[in-house]
Parts: sequence; C-alpha cells; structure tokens
Amino acid sequence: MTVTKPSLELLRELSDEHVLRALMDESRLTRAELAARTGISKPTVGESVRRLEAAGVVVDTGARTTGRGRAGSYYALANGIGCALAVSIAPEGITAEIVDAHGDVVARAVEQAARPARSAAVAASVRRAGRRASALAHAPIRLAVVSAADPVHRTTGRLVLLPDAPFGAGELSPAQDLADLVAGPVLVDNDVNWAARAERLVAESGSMDDFVYLYLGEGLGCAVVSDGEVRRGHGGIAGEIAHLVTAGPGGRAMAFIDVFADLGVRRRGSTAIDVAALRTALTGPGAAGQATREVLGTAVGGVISAAVALADPAVIVLGGSWGADPVTVELVRAACNRLARPVALRPALLARNAPLAGVRAQAVRELRSAITQYRRTMPRDELN
Repeated sequence: MTVTKPSLELLRELSDEHVLRALMDESRLTRAELAARTGISKPTVGESVRRLEAAGVVVDTGARTTGRGRAGSYYALANGIGCALAVSIAPEGITAEIVDAHGDVVARAVEQAARPARSAAVAASVRRAGRRASALAHAPIRLAVVSAADPVHRTTGRLVLLPDAPFGAGELSPAQDLADLVAGPVLVDNDVNWAARAERLVAESGSMDDFVYLYLGEGLGCAVVSDGEVRRGHGGIAGEIAHLVTAGPGGRAMAFIDVFADLGVRRRGSTAIDVAALRTALTGPGAAGQATREVLGTAVGGVISAAVALADPAVIVLGGSWGADPVTVELVRAACNRLARPVALRPALLARNAPLAGVRAQAVRELRSAITQYRRTMPRDELN
C-alpha cells in the first residue's frame, strides 16, 4: 500500500492556521509561546510567522520579553485583519455589534424599533445601527450575521411575513440593507434558531445534539436541533408554531396563538402576547389563576406533544421572556409528565439576549474561518 505524504504547501497551510488560531485565542504571543501552544517546532513556527507577517496578517507588536536570556518579540494579529458585524432585529430594538477575531465586542449601536413595525422603518433602523457601529470599527468588516424576529427564507435571506406575525417587519432584506458596510457574505436566520445555537454552546459538550427549543415571549417559536444541527426546513420556516392546533379553554381545538386571545393577554390591535398581563394572569390567586395555569399548561403541552412525535428530542428547552419563568416551567413540566411520551424539560441557560449571543458567536467563527483562508487568495510567490 502506497502512503501519500502531505505536500509541503499543505504542511505550511496547516502550520499557518495553527499559529493564527493561537493568536486568536490570545492578544499576543512570542514564537516560543506559539510553539508551546501549537506543538509545532520553533523553526517551523518561525517560518510561519515570517509568512504571516509578510502577508500583513500578523505583526510584531514592538513589545519584548524581559528577564534572563534573549528577549523574545511578541506577535499579534494585524489591526487591519478584519472584523465582523452581528445584528439583532427584534421588537425590543435593533442592535448592531462589531466583533473581532478574539471574540471581543469593540463597538455597539442600538436603534428603536417602531410599533407597529413597518418594512421601510425597520430597514432604515438596521442601516443606521449598522453604520453607527461600523464607524467605530478599526478594520474592514468582512461579513455579517443577522438574527431576525420573523421567519427567514432559507435561500434568499429575506424576512417572510406570515399571518399573525407579532413583529411583522415585512419582507425586507438585511443583506441588501447592510451591503454597503460589509465586504463579504451576510448570513440571516430567525431569532429562535440563533437562541437554540447559543443554548447548545453554553450547555455541556455533547449533551445537546437532539433537543427542541420552545420560545415563549411576545411571539411564539420553536427550533428543532437534530444531530447537532438546526433543521430549517425546505423554505427556512420550520418551527413556526403559532398556528399549530392544540387544546385551548374548555378543551376546544384551536391555533396556539388563539389561546392567548381567549385568555385576553394579547396586545391591543396586535397578535403579540402582552407578557406583563400574562404573568399577572399566571400568578393570580383563586380559581381564575388556577384556570389560566391549567389552560396554558395544556396548550403548551399539546405543542410539545407534536414536537416529540415529529422530532424525538432528548429534552425540551423553554426560553423566551416568559417561557423560562419558574411558574411556566413547572406548569409545562406537569403537562409533559401527562403526555403519552413524556420528555425531559428545563429552562434555557441563557435567560437574556440569547439570539444576539448566537449571532455574535457565529460571527466570530465565520471571521476566524475567513482569516485562516488568507493563503487561498494570495499569489503563490508571496507565500514561500
């Protein structure tokens, strides 16, 4: 059997990637420290640093080690290596953050989200937030990752306006709205999917490969994670559970979103759930409070029963502004225990800003990947 040896060019690429990733994890390192962290020999690290410095990807910081022996130079990622834009479009407002390859947020801008939402107004707010954050960036913006509190078409990245959508930003295109700020791709997905990805990141390694993330807030949503991947469906709108039929007051079959209308806890003139009113109803005393809790537990239990039948998750995660409340968790857990196929249930570990945490983490991953691909875009004579 003939064993094919890796080419010299491949070995150089691997060495350079290891060095770059080590410098992404730390603000600065010497060649000796890089060799210790990567397990690569000092001469090979030295050659890699030379190539990366010549390419303008790594710089000598000018700082030197102190103490006995020969002084070592500290190296770091170049300031112009690039950064990424993370954006959250939500009823609470539009947030834009600039993140660097170390995972640090270096700039942030927030814009109000008008209610009721209008496509033109939301698009203008997205552009303003993006421009304000980008003005503070110290490097070119290589890419953007966007979370939207509306369904997102899988192919086009445009927001999809569905009936009874509580935010209803309209069919705007975040990629087009941010095009003049970003040199590379703009990745867009809905907020519940990003929240589920963030939840998986903070959970114990390997324990969250198959779960359903049920988002209960002003709007209703669901993310299905199977084999470690969010399943988006043919058009990207899997998990839109507002019109899933469940049991409402009196055991009547109705759309999940209509249960909240019957309970009188929707915002006036909107399908959005009035979270404050719902919490008051759930914690109310006497027969009225008990009835509300029973109705809501049964309704959510019906949604979970459908999710269990279709996705077979190991656990249901409850998130959202009222989904992770202790009262909600306990009444839904009781409902789950009554199902034909009981399933484990717990509140989300990330209680606040989970979608933004998800897009921020993805933006850092995409940026690091883009940085390590620098060799493929450079003339070969500059790499040797």
